[in-house]
Amino acid sequence: MPQSKIVIHSSQPKFTRILKTLIQSGLEAADPGQAMKRLITRKAHKLSVNSVRYDLSTYQRIVCVGAGKASGHMAVALEQTLGVYLEGGMVIVKDEYGTPCKNIRVVEASHPQPDARGVRATQQILNSVGSLTKRDLLIVLLSGGASSLLCAPTQGLTLTDTRKATNLLLRCGATIHELNTVRKHLSAVKGGQLAKATKAQILTVILSDVLGDNPATIGSGPTVPDPTTFQEAKTILEHYQIWNNVPENVRNHLDEGIRGLVPETWKSRTRHPSRSHSIILANNHTAIDGMAKEAKRLGLRPCILETPLQGEAKDLGTILGAMAKDIREFGNPVRPPACLIVGGEPTVTITGKGKGGRTQECVLAAAQELTGLPNVVVAGFGTDGTDGPTDVAGAMVDGKTVQRALKKGLSIENMLDRHDSYTFFKQVGGHIITGPTHTNVNDIYLIIAL
Repeated sequence: MPQSKIVIHSSQPKFTRILKTLIQSGLEAADPGQAMKRLITRKAHKLSVNSVRYDLSTYQRIVCVGAGKASGHMAVALEQTLGVYLEGGMVIVKDEYGTPCKNIRVVEASHPQPDARGVRATQQILNSVGSLTKRDLLIVLLSGGASSLLCAPTQGLTLTDTRKATNLLLRCGATIHELNTVRKHLSAVKGGQLAKATKAQILTVILSDVLGDNPATIGSGPTVPDPTTFQEAKTILEHYQIWNNVPENVRNHLDEGIRGLVPETWKSRTRHPSRSHSIILANNHTAIDGMAKEAKRLGLRPCILETPLQGEAKDLGTILGAMAKDIREFGNPVRPPACLIVGGEPTVTITGKGKGGRTQECVLAAAQELTGLPNVVVAGFGTDGTDGPTDVAGAMVDGKTVQRALKKGLSIENMLDRHDSYTFFKQVGGHIITGPTHTNVNDIYLIIAL
């Protein structure tokens, strides 16, 4: 991805240059195509996937399926590596993330809201893998966005049913684990059910957008056993007090599952102990490590926080702002010139009608702590190039952000209460725009103090 595509609407040219360089280095480190070439290699008919070896000559058919924002670029790299051994297949990507492939069909669909195109493509994938035998190899490519793009409501439910349930959970600030627990039990493909639909040997290649890299959570785990249950899904909906608000079809389906009238998701590998293998291609740490190396090259002292940001975005932003103040005034935990980097997955419990995303809200909450502080910024961006339902990746704030807001007649507290961070940065400045990055390894937050 050329650096010229990164745009930062800021009146701080020095920080803008540094941020552009750091963001570019993080995205390059987590580039799915390059990661595929590093970890998956072939010599003649021998395929090496890290320490696992595959003899391609022993398989009758080798087919690829997948979904996610990065799956198109992953598919291109896989085609180049496998050559004539790959029969073909299909991957589902977000609109505008399409990538031309030779044998693998790339289908665009809606994200974050699933649509009929995604359902049709998923049904085609389920049909195609169902024809494979134990003498075939199925390669599954997954990345962030797969949960929405690889979508097939289970029998008795409609896409509208599952969308309504998902929207209610998102607005309540449910965690990704809670969201996926419910989605798995409303789906015909999630929770190991893609693996359940085929007899083929399975290799799942994952670009992780989930903290902890749990394959059962990434993309809602279509090829791995699911430890969650129908009862847990119902408990989550009751916990957020939305059980009576989800569609009646959803409630009936979950209740039938609890009573054993509907089959559970895939629970064990015992029937096929060696049939499925998963590999993590790159993750949040991959991008952060690339940024830390670049920060050092720029003359900054890099400091990586190992504990990821999790919780309400507004609260975490206040903490980031306080940390920026400590760095600038006391050199704690790192002395300027410094670059503190941390990954994360904040949540936003929506109560207003504004427009924004978790990185913009988190960074906006940091602005008040920076008031009057010179030579320091707090920034955050989604590595997929999209922060929530907006066209930006994230935002940055500095010691004069509050002052600029007051001149526009804007109150940061009011904008946070309305969850209207996008409108705030649109008027005050600070948006970070990358466009489609074709990768997705979660969010990254930075404090830069000179």
